Amino acid sequence: MDLSAINPLVLIASLMVASTPILLAALGELVVEKAGVLNLGVEGMMITGAICGFAIAVETDNPALGFVAAMAGGAILSLIFGVMTQVLLSNQVASGLALTLFGLGLSALMGQGYVGIKPPATHDLNFGPLADIPVLGPVLFSHDAVVYISLALVVAVWAVLKFTRLGLILRAVGENHDAAHALGYKVVRIRILAIMFGGACAGLGGAYISLIRVPQWTEGMTAGAGWIALAIVVFASWKPVRVLIGAYLFGGITVLQLNLQAAGVAIPVEYLSMSPYLITILVLVIMSADRSRAALNAPASLGRVFHASS
Repeated sequence: MDLSAINPLVLIASLMVASTPILLAALGELVVEKAGVLNLGVEGMMITGAICGFAIAVETDNPALGFVAAMAGGAILSLIFGVMTQVLLSNQVASGLALTLFGLGLSALMGQGYVGIKPPATHDLNFGPLADIPVLGPVLFSHDAVVYISLALVVAVWAVLKFTRLGLILRAVGENHDAAHALGYKVVRIRILAIMFGGACAGLGGAYISLIRVPQWTEGMTAGAGWIALAIVVFASWKPVRVLIGAYLFGGITVLQLNLQAAGVAIPVEYLSMSPYLITILVLVIMSADRSRAALNAPASLGRVFHASS
């Protein structure tokens, strides 16, 4: 066992990369839940985005087009969920689970011809002299554009929800859809747009996995990242900055266990591999102990069906 082989700077930079897919998916789901909708189909949207982005990037030799296609794929899949739950008034939990199963099957079908193919490279942004700054350079200025987009999205979602009329309307719909409807707001339209935004974010997160983090296509490669994103929204008490902290915490644990394996720590690999998920479950159990606090932070209309005639 040689723990000295673990470089703290590389560890921090790696956790930012590992956290980005979950951060993007969790931010999208945060907006969806702020609108009062519970979408359990995040995993399905992520894996669909992963194959859509991978396929388009390979066919066009352009990673940027791949990311755009991933966002479109995730948004289109989420639109199915939106129509089912907001127009046809289907059960949100059942529809979300069905969406995940559908996305996993669809991605496996679409990805049959892309196994073993290497996608075009996505290069890190060039920050010039900033990248040479000791400590900060390798940690903050050595990443691709999507990492910085995810961080900017945290700030944007926080600012929109807190300071803008759009954020106020979204929160009003999530807290009391009947009152929002009485004030003249188009509840169904607002929720469907929020759902599509969440789908686009999940699709982008999925494409980040297949194009950058693990540059290849493998069936089921999201490996539960969508479920972790759902858990992080609850862990974060529906607050964007806490979503960032939760995603980076999970990413840090994931990267640390990989480094511990490489360092030869005398713990069975299976225990190390399951540690990020185990710690996530542990955090959720601890938070669930204070049910009143969790209920206080959750949008009041979360998961409730809205009917315009009610």
